[in-house]
Amino acid sequence: MAETAPPSKVRSTLRALRHRNFQLFFAGQLISLIGTWMQNVAQSWLVYRLTGSSALLGMVGFAGQIPVFLISPLGGLVADRHSRHKAVIATQTSAMILASILAALTLSGRVQVWHIFVLAALLGVVNAFDIPARQAFLVEMVGREDLINAIALNSSMFNGARIVGPAIAGILVATIGEGWCFFANAVSYIAVIAGLLRMKITYTSRLKKGSAVGHIAQGFRFVAHTGPIRALLLLLGLVSLTGMPYAVLMPVFADRIFHSGARGLGILMGFSGAGALVGALALATRQGVRGLGNWVAVSTGVFGVSLILFAFSRSFWMAAVFLIPVGLSMMTQMGASNTLIQTMTPDELRGRVMSVYSMMFMGMAPIGSLLAGVSADRLGAPTTVAIGGAVAIAGGIIFGLRLPGLRPEARRLIMAHQMVGGVPADEVTAQGDAAPDLVSKK
Repeated sequence: MAETAPPSKVRSTLRALRHRNFQLFFAGQLISLIGTWMQNVAQSWLVYRLTGSSALLGMVGFAGQIPVFLISPLGGLVADRHSRHKAVIATQTSAMILASILAALTLSGRVQVWHIFVLAALLGVVNAFDIPARQAFLVEMVGREDLINAIALNSSMFNGARIVGPAIAGILVATIGEGWCFFANAVSYIAVIAGLLRMKITYTSRLKKGSAVGHIAQGFRFVAHTGPIRALLLLLGLVSLTGMPYAVLMPVFADRIFHSGARGLGILMGFSGAGALVGALALATRQGVRGLGNWVAVSTGVFGVSLILFAFSRSFWMAAVFLIPVGLSMMTQMGASNTLIQTMTPDELRGRVMSVYSMMFMGMAPIGSLLAGVSADRLGAPTTVAIGGAVAIAGGIIFGLRLPGLRPEARRLIMAHQMVGGVPADEVTAQGDAAPDLVSKK
């Protein structure tokens, strides 16, 4: 009897794309995210061109992300109580409208800094609902068996766009101005909205009737009383607060340190995105969660070391090269944390738990952006970024030392939700010690 040929590496890496709904989501998001990254780079450059202030760069970052910290719990409740599919359609449409307004103001020559602040804050409100709903929506598109791969491919798509978007933005900003980047972003939302509308999703209510405050509190209690998830989120929040703001200060490095202008900014962001894409693809090749806890600890330390090397580099191309491991390790930590958290979370709590993830991932970043902007004005951008790297190293070491104590609870949670390394819980039980967990060494 002929043996069945094992699936190819490519097919295994792309296995979540066998689901029609995820195909539509992936194609639309890939186009839309290129536009999003174009807008991010162009907006940073526009603020810096209008003001020349590092502090204001940090303040715009604060305005755009603090709503995620404040409103995400409500967004998580909406994701668990209502259709996640419809919620994502609503948020993507709202983001398209805001991008159109910014494009119109900029192309007409009437844009002012306060316009950017207001629109950034409104987009932050949209993201507070979008991120929990979109993260929780993944399992509805692919099922639990391909959730790990879908998370990794989603991250790959995000970071692939992070390479292309800044490169295009750098060219457009230098030649025809920021406004056309905002316009391109607005148009790009058509692709993702069209894909979402073509999906066939069956909505099932997950929450029984009860008070909104009670449901939100339930999500926070689950996170607070679940050791492995709590540890992952605390580390994520620390890195977002101290390390992630390096991206906000990138225009300062491009202009004052490397004298490379908007094109240089696009190149630097592109190199960071290239590293992140490699990290995401590495996660996509994984079949299970075994050893991801170690990935989180090591990648956090590598992120800190790479940031310090970047901060004190005075060669443009050397700095760009150091941004590759910065992006790779950042993506590995974020993606591995996301995967572990989702595999340990029950479906009925997924939206609310991912809202706390949003608070730590994007919600802490605005506070870090504000602090980094003020610190860069006083200490300089290189010193500020290096301090963030040192804190990340310390956080990675502490998390690594705590891993052995997190092992039993992590294994129990993953088995309970039948996501143990891609093996059904009943099958793992029969295998005894074969059960993978948060801290297994591999």
